[in-house]
Amino acid sequence: MQVHHLSFEFFPPKTPEGAQRLRATRRRLYACAPEFCSVTFGAGGSTQQGTLETVRDIAAEGMRAAPHLSCVGASRDSVRDMLQRYRAEGIRRIVALRGDLPSGYGMGGEFAHAADLVGFIRAETGDWFHVEVAAYPEVHPQARSPRDDLRHFVAKMQAGANSAITQYFYNPDAYFRFVDDVRGAGVDAPVVPGIMPVTNATQLLRFSEVCGAEVPRWMRLRLQDFGDDRASIVDFGLDVVAQLCCRLLAGGAPGLHIYTLNQAEASLGVLERVAAA
Repeated sequence: MQVHHLSFEFFPPKTPEGAQRLRATRRRLYACAPEFCSVTFGAGGSTQQGTLETVRDIAAEGMRAAPHLSCVGASRDSVRDMLQRYRAEGIRRIVALRGDLPSGYGMGGEFAHAADLVGFIRAETGDWFHVEVAAYPEVHPQARSPRDDLRHFVAKMQAGANSAITQYFYNPDAYFRFVDDVRGAGVDAPVVPGIMPVTNATQLLRFSEVCGAEVPRWMRLRLQDFGDDRASIVDFGLDVVAQLCCRLLAGGAPGLHIYTLNQAEASLGVLERVAAA
């Protein structure tokens, strides 16, 4: 099975050694011919410089880079400055997010929602950037209701976003239902599923608890049953995630966005199984 639109996500490394390892990871993943690579942005802008440096590295390697731009706690001047920097670097794609509040941090800032950021990007830069936004098939953990969450998503698209990338999930029906709801609300832009390979059961369950992604009971029990048998966890994870990807693509998903956690092995393993399907 072929993946027509593929992208990878990385986070800014914190050490020179981490940067070197990430370069090696990227070299391996570039063989899959991704459309672009996104780079995350720390809570409250804590890795702003790291994001910029990683984006520069990716662009210098001849790959399209898409920095995450978070607006929580930000001023219009600070966001304008980042947009000008990215434009000067020749970056044409941005992932626009409200962002998470760091611990002990008040809301503040001049943007209440991601839709405000999207509108600001359009007002400041016109059509220079392809703007991606986040989508939550299993509902944003801070949303008051599924209906309210859908309303916020539609507002982002109406503000000028081009496409969306979802939070990761393991229930394809949640994705298809979300896309149906989005289409019913009059949005026809691409909604690309976010894919999280399974390599570490404890880490995955912890991540999922924080971000509101549901790990199905049968899957959670299987992972727990493997205990410390890492080889079995990895093999099981490759099967489950590859099957998920195949189901999504067969059902009309426009592509895949893989959360790599700065590792190549699991992403390559999933894509190899998808290609062989």
